[in-house]
Amino acid sequence: MARPLVLHPGDTVAVLTSRAAAGDDPLGLGTPLAGPVAAGHKIARVAIPAGAPVLKFGQFIGAASTHIAAGDHVHTHNCAFANPDQDYAIGADLRLAEAAVPKMAPLTFDGYLRADGRVGTRNYVALVATVNCSATVIRRAAAEIEASGLLDAYANVDGIVALAHGTGCGMASKGRGFDILDRVLWGHATHPNVGATVFVGLGCEVMQIARMQSHFGAEGTDRFHALTIQETGGTRATIEAIKRHVAEILPQVDRARRTAQPMSALRVALQCGGSDGFSSITANPALGAASDLIVAQGGTAILSETPEIYGAEQLLLRRAASDDVAQKLIGQIRWWEAYAAQNGGTMDNNPSPGNKQGGITTILEKSLGAAAKGGSTPLRAVYDYAEQVTAPGLVFMDTPGYDPVSATGQIAGGAQIVVFTTGRGSAFGSKPAPTIKLATSDQLFRQMPDDMDLNTGDIVSAGVSIPDKGSAIFDLIRATASGRTTRSEDLGLGDNEFVPWQIGAVM
Repeated sequence: MARPLVLHPGDTVAVLTSRAAAGDDPLGLGTPLAGPVAAGHKIARVAIPAGAPVLKFGQFIGAASTHIAAGDHVHTHNCAFANPDQDYAIGADLRLAEAAVPKMAPLTFDGYLRADGRVGTRNYVALVATVNCSATVIRRAAAEIEASGLLDAYANVDGIVALAHGTGCGMASKGRGFDILDRVLWGHATHPNVGATVFVGLGCEVMQIARMQSHFGAEGTDRFHALTIQETGGTRATIEAIKRHVAEILPQVDRARRTAQPMSALRVALQCGGSDGFSSITANPALGAASDLIVAQGGTAILSETPEIYGAEQLLLRRAASDDVAQKLIGQIRWWEAYAAQNGGTMDNNPSPGNKQGGITTILEKSLGAAAKGGSTPLRAVYDYAEQVTAPGLVFMDTPGYDPVSATGQIAGGAQIVVFTTGRGSAFGSKPAPTIKLATSDQLFRQMPDDMDLNTGDIVSAGVSIPDKGSAIFDLIRATASGRTTRSEDLGLGDNEFVPWQIGAVM
């Protein structure tokens, strides 16, 4: 018999923690199931009349589109998206959130202290394309450097990363789209996980090399170098020029050494992708517990994916540190509502087919799980996409829900580590900030052992507590910050997941 996990006394649904077969009566209601129901899916604890709210975690996740009998499977066939209540109680839970910050002794990790005072968890050389026209050049140069064995002589260099993308021209030379790309490129070039950067352009694009050079000025030429394909003599000549320059700067980059640094220096990006019905029960709340520990150390936990907190934003607004913080988040929610409508969509377009197969019915339900990654502490600041994150504590960054675009913004903002929960499975990785992947279930952990760093399914299968699992995640973050490689690093993932958010007309 499948056993339900009762999530909240006021819930109208329960979530199955194992598959139920036709004829099972997992809630003991005397109403056997008419057909099988997969693990992670919902069944009604009580009768829900048509039009009535469906509640999970004590929160609204949709309305019954038809009468639902007690014991029925609840999903897209009988539960529909409806606009959530937006009568926000800003700051109502702030004192509770402040009290929720754990008390713990300061800890350290072994990191690379940079000249600007920030601390790296890795030490890369970055090749940054200012435009798509130079993407092949930097990828070819990076591949040839790696194949040459040149990097093998430098034990303190983690590798070379080619940050290529599909934009940089055919765009306005000012405005939000341009500013976003500028922040992304400069944020990665100056990232604490990067020891030196080479910018490569074509020469005639909108995102001019001179723009990058104006950022670092004459005093930055030891760490930043720039060239264009047109001025250097073409594709092959530019590849060779990049290789020569990297060979020259590698000894300087290799001089960096890991030393004990405070955990307060960490900026940790919180991500989820391929979510399922277990995401909100295991991995996401456990990551939330780890986020609270990061905050307790004086570090920063960066929640993002604005379309994936939709309907759950009130849980963050109730613990906003100020009205200014709250209003900025509300403004971002309003922008996304208009953006979706302008493009003929709704906020409920977000759940993917895989999310629904895993038991998630509406964006409101998905958002409850996604917001859980942020733990229980106050929301201290709200940032625009790829904006530099400076505030300690739990913060929010406006990003799309699409994982590569979202993580690119968080890393540009200074995140040195990404922690990524997944229920359906993910082959995501990132550079220069490594990604730690958390499996929501035992089955996924067994199914994709080369991709998953930690299993959180034992919260359900073995009764491991969420605080204990949060501590295990925190310990893994600390070890990864000190140099332990992640599964995605071992697989060489990350070069193709650099995807800046494109906004605005393509001209």
